[in-house]
Amino acid sequence: MIRIVFLDRDTLSPETVVRAPSVPHEMVVHARTAPHEVAERIRDADVVITNKAPVRAEALAGAAKLKLIAVSATGTDIVDLAEAKAHDIAVCNIRNYAKHTVPEHTFALMLALRRSILPYRRSVIEGRWQQAAQFCYFDYPIADLGGSTLGIIGHGTLGQSVGKIAEAFGMTVLAAGRRGATELKSGQTAFDEVLKRSDVITLHCPLTPETRGVIGAREFALMERKPLLINTGRGGLVDELALEKALDAGQISGAGFDVTDGEPPTPDSPMMRIASRENVILTSHVAWASREAIQALADQLIENIELFLAGTPRNLVG
Repeated sequence: MIRIVFLDRDTLSPETVVRAPSVPHEMVVHARTAPHEVAERIRDADVVITNKAPVRAEALAGAAKLKLIAVSATGTDIVDLAEAKAHDIAVCNIRNYAKHTVPEHTFALMLALRRSILPYRRSVIEGRWQQAAQFCYFDYPIADLGGSTLGIIGHGTLGQSVGKIAEAFGMTVLAAGRRGATELKSGQTAFDEVLKRSDVITLHCPLTPETRGVIGAREFALMERKPLLINTGRGGLVDELALEKALDAGQISGAGFDVTDGEPPTPDSPMMRIASRENVILTSHVAWASREAIQALADQLIENIELFLAGTPRNLVG
């Protein structure tokens, strides 16, 4: 009998169906698991499912039966991969489930900011249209996406999907090479050149030691066209204090973020300080969370477990 422990079921929507694996098993489901509770809850597990509950070295040391950590997300930074490997514990993740939902959210942020949708909506509610005494008014800037340049940092599945949508809008697409890279792959543009030439910059790379703070004070200073900055990737990709200062200095024209460095952000964080600005939209890490995408994630999660137990693992990490 396989013992499966789901550490944080509440990270998937209540309407999502997480079916039972087609092997003899016992499933223990926790709504949430605090970091200090992980070790005890996984002690007798053969398989652990986690989205955001951290599985670190001290917890792994006491999990003698553990064979698989199935991450119910793409990012795996909540797992100590080196320690899992040392204990011969496999780690798998979810891939390619968000190829529609994240790009669509990216463009929702992009369009809302370029066309000042939220300020115009608010002003209509406040009676500005009647005050204008004509058919329209021009209180907020509006700019087309067509004819502008989009810089994509992180050109994997999601970045490529965003690029295809951008081309349909008539945008010029630049795929950035790695920061500091001296050699570029085919179709890439040097990182700094992308920052200088882009009217909109969007982030779709994973959070790693290399990419943490990939956009900071130095990078903002290079943004000659005062672009919009869109981040539906991970919060730690952007230095949030530098972002606040860049907005204050007019180095960028706006920011659309779905992620923060630490979630939820503290009330006094830079992201909460800027959240009410007219040229900022902050959403609560929901770019991935369409009904269709979450169900696809849940289905893939169980399939990953079944395939591992059948001896044909997929999506292994590390």
